[in-house]
Amino acid sequence: MKRLIAPLGVLLALLGALLIPASGAHAAPAPAPDHPYCAQGSATDPDGDGWGWENGASCVVRHGPADPAGACPAGMKCGSYEVGGLGARKGELLGVGANSLDLAVAMLESDRMSTDYPYGDGKSGDAANFGVFKQNWLMLRSGCARFAGQDAGRWTEGDVLNHDLGADLTCLHQNQAHYGLTTWFAGHRNGASGLENPDTQDIAHYRDAVYWIRDQIDANGANLGNDTRFWVDVPAI
Repeated sequence: MKRLIAPLGVLLALLGALLIPASGAHAAPAPAPDHPYCAQGSATDPDGDGWGWENGASCVVRHGPADPAGACPAGMKCGSYEVGGLGARKGELLGVGANSLDLAVAMLESDRMSTDYPYGDGKSGDAANFGVFKQNWLMLRSGCARFAGQDAGRWTEGDVLNHDLGADLTCLHQNQAHYGLTTWFAGHRNGASGLENPDTQDIAHYRDAVYWIRDQIDANGANLGNDTRFWVDVPAI
């Protein structure tokens, strides 16, 4: 909903900015020299084009189509919010060798990048998930040296990843190297059926979501240590 301001409107807007103290929500620093982020988000963008209208001027809706920092993945909702203590958790992961892609996987899986979800993620056997990345037992026993040669019935041994961040990250990297990143995404998202059929739209959406979060982290070094969580609306399965 980007609008052009008539010359008189420009003068009035400038005069108002000089004479009237700001109050209420403030727009974030400008993503472009002459357009700040909208303090009210998409509330002033009824047509969804990424442009809002606040304080007599156009503004950019964060993560919208006009946001140069990165719009949401096509057809998906996304955003960010603060989670107390998340910066410290990021630091713990970085401390054992995680990179921004690893942070993005953990960040998509849970708001606190933690293992405080139901045991096995409510699943058992090869479908059970463990660790901050929610790695499934099928891939763990297939691609991680720690669990090599074990069968589906010994799935509870994956519980060690819920308590050992370094082991969790090591298995993640070994699995990604074992399968290759494209196939890893498919199996990580959808287990055995994903490995058999890696080209579904759902898997593509999951992969796009992780990469979008990775790109937001990489866009500003502060995101490696602050409490900001980036999210994409990907249904749990």
